Amino acid sequence: MLRWCVLIPCLNEEKAIVSVVKSALRLNVPVIVIDDGSDDRTPELVNTLPVTLLRHAQRQGKGEALRTGFREALRQGFDAVVTMDGDGQHLADDIPRLVDVGKRFPDHIVIGARLLQRDQQPKGRRRANAFADWGISWACAQPVADTQSGQRWYPRSALDLVELDAQNFVFEAAVLIAASREKNLGIVSVPIASRYEGSFRLSHFSPVRDVLRISMYTIGRVFHYGKVWASYSRSRAAPLIVDDTYSRRTA
Repeated sequence: MLRWCVLIPCLNEEKAIVSVVKSALRLNVPVIVIDDGSDDRTPELVNTLPVTLLRHAQRQGKGEALRTGFREALRQGFDAVVTMDGDGQHLADDIPRLVDVGKRFPDHIVIGARLLQRDQQPKGRRRANAFADWGISWACAQPVADTQSGQRWYPRSALDLVELDAQNFVFEAAVLIAASREKNLGIVSVPIASRYEGSFRLSHFSPVRDVLRISMYTIGRVFHYGKVWASYSRSRAAPLIVDDTYSRRTA
């Protein structure tokens, strides 16, 4: 039987973290929470719940939080993990769909792609995400519908990339690229809602700073793997999207 868990990196999420973790626990699977040096009540609140809580003494960035979680998942012998953010923007109710697709497409990373209710997404963030999708797809040499979504199914072969030399939000892009190029994994997306309305805290992601970091890393990877124009051509195909009961390629 495929063993998987839910992995939740978080930083100063005291307003949402309890409801997020409880929603994941209702799936009756193990939950690992990585607190990246919060200075609010986040770790205190998580510590009251039946989860594995790992803490960074100081903030090290989302990439290192995910790396810590990947290492723990590997230590516990899981075959896959589903990641979700701790601020409430991802729904645990979407996780069974990602898991189902992950089982149907065993050699793929599955992304919860924010393709529904996209009008909720701020225009600046939407433009930044579109630019990142364009560049990261090129580096992956395959199309990716939402490269910036933090809700993902990672199979074991992707977890094995835990020691990639990439930090902060670049780590998530680095895993997609290395998994595509070095592990020959595909990337498939499951449509989820864009959720920006409500009481979410401001994102830790900077559309300028972090997009620049990701862009510089991505450009380096494009030239590192070579066959630049062939990779670009392959990335311009329609991404693979699985919509609950059927799969299709869609523009």
